[in-house]
Amino acid sequence: MKHFLKETDFSRREAAGILSSARQHKHHRGEETARPLQGQSWGMIFSKSSTRTRVSFEVAIHELGGNPIFLSRNDIQLGRGESVADTARVLSRYLHGLVVRTYDHSDVEELATCGSVPVINALTDFLHPCQLYTDVFTAAERWVGPGDLAESLKGRKVAFYGDCANNVANSWILGANLFDMEIHLAGPEGFAPGPELRSLLEEEGYGGRFHFTTDPVEAARDADILYTDVWVSMGMEDEERERLDLMAPYAVTSELFEVARPDALFMHCLPAYAGKEVTQEVLDSERSIIFDQAENRLHAQKAILEALARDRAS
Repeated sequence: MKHFLKETDFSRREAAGILSSARQHKHHRGEETARPLQGQSWGMIFSKSSTRTRVSFEVAIHELGGNPIFLSRNDIQLGRGESVADTARVLSRYLHGLVVRTYDHSDVEELATCGSVPVINALTDFLHPCQLYTDVFTAAERWVGPGDLAESLKGRKVAFYGDCANNVANSWILGANLFDMEIHLAGPEGFAPGPELRSLLEEEGYGGRFHFTTDPVEAARDADILYTDVWVSMGMEDEERERLDLMAPYAVTSELFEVARPDALFMHCLPAYAGKEVTQEVLDSERSIIFDQAENRLHAQKAILEALARDRAS
């Protein structure tokens, strides 16, 4: 049974199929007759608050014919100390799949190991794979028209700014290797990708295929995408002042775009904070495709849900 806990849980061929499926879901929304989740109930365990992730998954499950059941950590006994393993075993008796947004990546791994239904990682502190698939789909549909989405990604350069050890940066490193892209990251000393990510790259056979620099201009040179994320993630509020001071030189500005490719795109997984990780001018520019990204969460996640449901049924 297949789970989606990290980008490489789909092979390169399967990942290309996810992008194609996402395009089909987007172009034919409201016209589809297939209901791959018909008669199924999917649990959504969210230990972290969310706008885009929660709404897009609830709508996706519903439109694929299923019934989404939202469960905050305090709605179930996990919040009172029941083990992850027992939670997985119990919920597997009721549900057909789990979508999980939590802190520890080990929790989604344990739910997948101990349960008997597909598990989707909707975000952990280590990885954000649904966001990555959404991002590459969003960029590819800009570049390729009706052609091969995955093929259009090969050789493209992504520059990531700020905290280069966070979950979105980790996912971009892993995803860039999966889709044969170049990934360059720029941030302060001490915020380079960490040993856990390096170990995962080795396990997946990618070695050290990413570039980290403290020079924001170097990362931007000839880039196809300039990408950033919030500098203070949930749970890091005590570090806010220090982080803002350290990362101020890594804000995405119009000046950085002057050394990127002429048609370079700006991307951000949202929410964005103008005047911190990105300027308002960049957010409002024609380069910015942040709301395309937000919309495409729905379509990419439909493709992921469909693939897991079909794998389980086969």
